[in-house]
Amino acid sequence: MPVTILTTDDLYEFKLELLEEIKKIIKPQTSEEPKKYLKSAEVMEMLSISPGTLQNLRINGTLPYSKIGGIILYEEKEIERVLEENKVSSR
Repeated sequence: MPVTILTTDDLYEFKLELLEEIKKIIKPQTSEEPKKYLKSAEVMEMLSISPGTLQNLRINGTLPYSKIGGIILYEEKEIERVLEENKVSSR
């Protein structure tokens, strides 16, 4: 039976390959990022708008929101979607 000699470089390479395989297995389960919610003040700063304008965007249904107790929260991806849908190209 032939004898194979392993070097530290061989072990290091094996470790890297093993870690990559483990990442591939784990990644699909954790690939979905948690939703990021913003408070009204953060949205007003992000869009450079006043409290009244933000209220109008809620009332007319432009910006979807959730209300928990007295706190109004906006999903960051929804704000980005609304911005993208209302993009105006200058030609």
